[in-house]
Amino acid sequence: MDIVLKTEMPEIGEPRRGKVRDIYDLGEHLLLVVTDRVSAFDVIMPNGIPGKGKVLTAISLFWFDQMKDIVENHLVATKVADFPAELQKYGDMLEGRSILVKKAEVVPVECIVRGYISGSGWKSYQNDGTVCGIKLPEGLKESDRLPAPMFTPSTKAESGHDINISFEETVDITGKETAEKLSEISLNIYKTASAIAEKKGIIIADTKMEFGMMDGRLILIDELLTPDSSRFWSIKDYAPGRSQDSFDKQIVRDYLLTLDWDQTPPGPELPTEIVEKTAKRYEEILQILTS
Repeated sequence: MDIVLKTEMPEIGEPRRGKVRDIYDLGEHLLLVVTDRVSAFDVIMPNGIPGKGKVLTAISLFWFDQMKDIVENHLVATKVADFPAELQKYGDMLEGRSILVKKAEVVPVECIVRGYISGSGWKSYQNDGTVCGIKLPEGLKESDRLPAPMFTPSTKAESGHDINISFEETVDITGKETAEKLSEISLNIYKTASAIAEKKGIIIADTKMEFGMMDGRLILIDELLTPDSSRFWSIKDYAPGRSQDSFDKQIVRDYLLTLDWDQTPPGPELPTEIVEKTAKRYEEILQILTS
């Protein structure tokens, strides 16, 4: 399978490169290209995961379609044939891993919804019984289902780790009306997606969304409910009281933790076996969710 780690389209201009996406400014619109790069501990690995970009794109498109009655999204075109003429020559590279999107003013808050306690939320709860300043019942175990889904936003860091913030801090950043809308829409998306996923045997433990402001209204941007932005667990294998096996790059993280590596760049080369296992994991969640 072909692998795309970095895109080059000289006449289009130099993209802004994120951990996974290459973003080209086309004037009226943006072109988002989802590469096969993989990062762990905020470090991009030298080799990627074949097909990862296409999987993430397909899953996002599936969820954008499911949520179109809840909130508008940034999609303009998803097929190269509908892209501007100057992009057509790059069709083989772009097809299936790129989308043409509306420009929006990015809301500088990551909108996280947690339905289960895991990851940084579990660490926070262990420390003081709260998540993002919200007091939770005593006696919760790791991976327990929460009494109700929680809106737990974080800062949107250009580099390094995002930092969990309270709803009041979100209000300070976005204003009260926008913060309330972000919470309402995010929770609605999570509940809707969870109901769909559970019918397919999948728990969505938590997920991260991004929004932009366009003409005074909020729209969904970036990706939606992918393995890179969400924790997907198998209902069949779910057991509270421990960490769960996730349909994501956990295989990569687990491998890296066995190495004598200080989690700073450059990242180590991933063995073929780890790459193949991770690619299979991504493909598996795509088939489960979209079948």
